[in-house]
Amino acid sequence: MSTSFTPAKLKRELPPLMQLSEAAAARLRKLYEGAEAGKLLRISVGTRGCSGMAYEMSWVEAPGPQDESVTSQGLTVLVDRKATLFLIGTVMDYKEDKLTRGFTFENPNEKGRCGCGESFHV
Repeated sequence: MSTSFTPAKLKRELPPLMQLSEAAAARLRKLYEGAEAGKLLRISVGTRGCSGMAYEMSWVEAPGPQDESVTSQGLTVLVDRKATLFLIGTVMDYKEDKLTRGFTFENPNEKGRCGCGESFHV
C-alpha cells in the first residue's frame, strides 16, 4: 500500500498592514480628542505627482464598505482596500522641524520618490 505524502505549505506571516509610530499616535490622539472628535482618519493611495502615486488622508464619520480597519498604538485608522497592497508594512510617523510638520510614511514597498517628495512608485 503506497501512500502519497504532500507536505503542507508553510504560510509566511505577512507584516501588519500599517503601524503608527509613537509620534504619529500622539498627534493622532490629539486630533481624535480635539478638532476631529468622532471621526476616523482614512488613508488611501491616489494617482498624482511625478512618480504616479501619492498618499491621501481624509476624515470620515464611519468606515465605508471598502475600508480595512487598522489598530495600532491603541488607535484606529482606516485604509482603503484598494491601497492595501501598496501599504503592507508601512509605518506612519509624525515629524516636526523648523519649516514643516505633518504625517510621513515609511513604506517598504516604495521603489522610488519624485524629487519634491510628493509622490512615489512601487
